[in-house]
Amino acid sequence: MTKLRWGVLGVAKIAVEKVIPAMQRGKWLAVTAIASRDHAKADAAAATLGIATAYGSYEALLADPEIDAVYIPLPNHLHVPWTIRAAEAGKHVLCEKPIGLNADEARRLLEVRDRTRVQIQEAFMVRAHPQWVKARELVRDGEIGALRSMLWHFSYFNDAPSNIRNIAAFGGGGLLDIGCYLINTGRFVFDREPDRVMGLIERDPALQVDRITSLLLDFGSGHLAGTCSTQMTPYQRVHIFGTRGRIEIEIPVNAPPDRPSRLFVTEGTRVTTIEVPICDQYTIQGDLFSQAVLEGRPTPIPLDDAVANMMCIDAVFRSTATGRWEAPI
Repeated sequence: MTKLRWGVLGVAKIAVEKVIPAMQRGKWLAVTAIASRDHAKADAAAATLGIATAYGSYEALLADPEIDAVYIPLPNHLHVPWTIRAAEAGKHVLCEKPIGLNADEARRLLEVRDRTRVQIQEAFMVRAHPQWVKARELVRDGEIGALRSMLWHFSYFNDAPSNIRNIAAFGGGGLLDIGCYLINTGRFVFDREPDRVMGLIERDPALQVDRITSLLLDFGSGHLAGTCSTQMTPYQRVHIFGTRGRIEIEIPVNAPPDRPSRLFVTEGTRVTTIEVPICDQYTIQGDLFSQAVLEGRPTPIPLDDAVANMMCIDAVFRSTATGRWEAPI
């Protein structure tokens, strides 16, 4: 069976420890090369992961005619520049979220996609996980009545000044790092774009990144309310409320790849536990993308969706400055 041949730009921890090992278990792909600006780091990662080829520059990997697609786990401010360079080299691109630093950056990629005729997708792996697919299916089927509210919390603690997530110039801060999940899944479950957005931010006085961000999305007939934080006790949970019942997703983002994931569906006093069989969302994400490219179909999450998500993120930032509701534009 033909497999899509992948290269990886960078040796980020998430790539080396989670994404690449998961992709290597995929049916429709093969990870055949990895690159770092430090050749020794690329060699070490390739040796650890059993990848055939290591490059000492991103440019060298992109010049390899044996690579069909690239996965980009670079810092946020490098997502758009290297996605453009990869696309112009004729490579399909799966780029980590957020796709860019703002919606204008993301919109640049629409022109690049159309001009180069490659596929570009933002790597929101949660959208591939069966627990989110099931939750959306339950909502669509009316299992909890009419959808009215989503409540989200997602946090971890990291105040290290040298950490890339705490460097404002590189796209650090909670909203871009993890708040994007709140917005993306809200749009996914409500199956529409919000009419308006409200945000509230508390910044680290020294690092100047948002360490607590709360947001409210107005979907007309329902709302999403959530808080994300990079300096709070680690926790993640989402509740989806309807007129007759609710759905609770136990581990909505970092779903474990070694045990079943669980959803709890409550109606009145009756609680039903739905176990999702063991799976790795990174494997599924890589396979779905690869299969779509090999079969000449659009990828599961269109690039336009990434632009729409960035528009909402921009609106949250604007709202925190104006103190008013802001429309995603």
